[in-house]
Amino acid sequence: MNLSQFCRSELVNFSLESTTKKEVIREMVKLAAQSELVLDEEKLYQDTMEREKLLSTGIGFGVAFPHARTEAVKGLVIAFGRSDAGIDFDALDGAFVHMLFLVAVPKHELTTHITVIAQLSLILKEPVNREKLMNAVFPQEVIDLLNTV
Repeated sequence: MNLSQFCRSELVNFSLESTTKKEVIREMVKLAAQSELVLDEEKLYQDTMEREKLLSTGIGFGVAFPHARTEAVKGLVIAFGRSDAGIDFDALDGAFVHMLFLVAVPKHELTTHITVIAQLSLILKEPVNREKLMNAVFPQEVIDLLNTV
């Protein structure tokens, strides 16, 4: 699956302003809602928060993948946000999160989000790719990186 087709430049934010997990998920959902595939911003937020209550999606190395299977979208949406200051996200390694990929898929797609998160994980396990995201200046740099798997 070519992830770059699901993330457009308007879904990339290099200067997240939020300082808490709840706020940054709200900010990421608002960013994702710029996609015409998002039908209900508030429902997407609620469903993403419900998923986050199960277990933190902060996987470590400064990365988090908040996500939801939801009726709030009519197709796969991927948004990217970066926080230079970092956010306490209850990450598995205890480190602050600096890079977030919000992944939203339609409720009826049972495994798509798992495939997407697995591909993102492959990309972000490489320190050089995390460094590229932290230093990116243009949204296209993020989109190009999503083509690497």
